[in-house]
Amino acid sequence: PPEPAATSPIRGTRRSVRTQRWMRWLHVYTSMISLLLVLFFGLTGITLNHPSWTLGDAPDSTSTTGTLPAELLTADGGDVDYLGVSEYARDTLGAHGSIGDYGTSGTSGEITYQAAGYAATLLFDTTTGEYTFDVEQQGWVGVLNDLHKGRDTTSSWKWVIDLSGVFLVVVALTGLVIQFVYRKRRRSALALAAAFTVVGVVLMLIGRG
Repeated sequence: PPEPAATSPIRGTRRSVRTQRWMRWLHVYTSMISLLLVLFFGLTGITLNHPSWTLGDAPDSTSTTGTLPAELLTADGGDVDYLGVSEYARDTLGAHGSIGDYGTSGTSGEITYQAAGYAATLLFDTTTGEYTFDVEQQGWVGVLNDLHKGRDTTSSWKWVIDLSGVFLVVVALTGLVIQFVYRKRRRSALALAAAFTVVGVVLMLIGRG
């Protein structure tokens, strides 16, 4: 019978082929799933680096004035009914997004709203109910930039960002494993990866200033 050691290279080769096959399968399908995500974060990464680029869709600012219903200014205990004022702003003035801040200072009340590419402020007099509603709506580039950063977005979109990060990590790791188990390209691939790692670290140090 053959010596056990004689079969070990064959077993090692089979294990390497099997590992490479699984890594290729995982790499291909995670790459396909994350293809649009990579495209989105790649393009918005460029526009974030150039905030002056609006591509013809500049921010739009509007201001509306009016008077709040008197019953919203005298809730239980004589305080402003901020929930009622906020619902009025959403139903009547078109406010949307999450509330960033609210409160009273003297006779002035304020509620701010935030969403991706959107910021609004409702300022009102707590005695007369007269208000000013200021809205700044970014163009579609500004909206996409805020989605890239996860700023003023919903919790579901934050999950999208987390899953995108997981997919990109899997794509990177499986790609490295594929190159590592492929003997003919292992040395050159690892040398190239090491070189770009050094270049990346140097660029990050330079970028810090």
